[in-house]
Amino acid sequence: MNLLVVTGGRHPYEESTPILAELLKQNGHEVRVTEDPSVLVTDAMQDYDALVFNTRREQEITLAQEQQVALTQYVGGGKGFVCLHISGCRPESWPEYHDVTGGGWISGESCHPPYGQFSVKVSESDHPCAQGIEDFVTNDELYIQLGWKPGNNVFLTAELEEGTHVFAGRSMFMAGGTYPMAWTRNYGNGKVFKTTLGHNGLSFQNEQFHRLILNGVNWATSAE
Repeated sequence: MNLLVVTGGRHPYEESTPILAELLKQNGHEVRVTEDPSVLVTDAMQDYDALVFNTRREQEITLAQEQQVALTQYVGGGKGFVCLHISGCRPESWPEYHDVTGGGWISGESCHPPYGQFSVKVSESDHPCAQGIEDFVTNDELYIQLGWKPGNNVFLTAELEEGTHVFAGRSMFMAGGTYPMAWTRNYGNGKVFKTTLGHNGLSFQNEQFHRLILNGVNWATSAE
């Protein structure tokens, strides 16, 4: 498949994006990597089978309105969208973005315990994006209190015990529960794969995470 990877923003993308691009290339995909979202408004987008976001697009680098419209038209028109980690962050000026992603990070509302090890569970083994994946331990951020939309098919989850954790420099209580780590949804005629996993280079080195990304790309670009 021909894939466009958009990267850049406030996260360690200098670690994760090279691993992502190499993984995709090694598995037979054509990959272009850019930090410039202006490509979204060009005719070249129709050459790509899927758009892959490994980027945090909010505040000063929020997509321009014409780029927002182009993204929704691209996905809604029948293309694939693969959205990794905080790439699902909803900009203040574009709340409709979560209609595409199915939900994700909301600055000022979402949070997570400190980066560390936790277990990820395959909660829906029959899901096509769960094929070849077993329950695994990862080094990552366990996102909670996300924005959420109906229509998501969750297949990976993680458990968090309630307790007080430090987030953004202050201690705060975090409710325990089962939280979604990966899901799929349809947006118009397009297919969207979203995972909250993938914070940094170490997170991206996990072999089960590799399978997750490859499954997500394959699903998002399949005709079924």
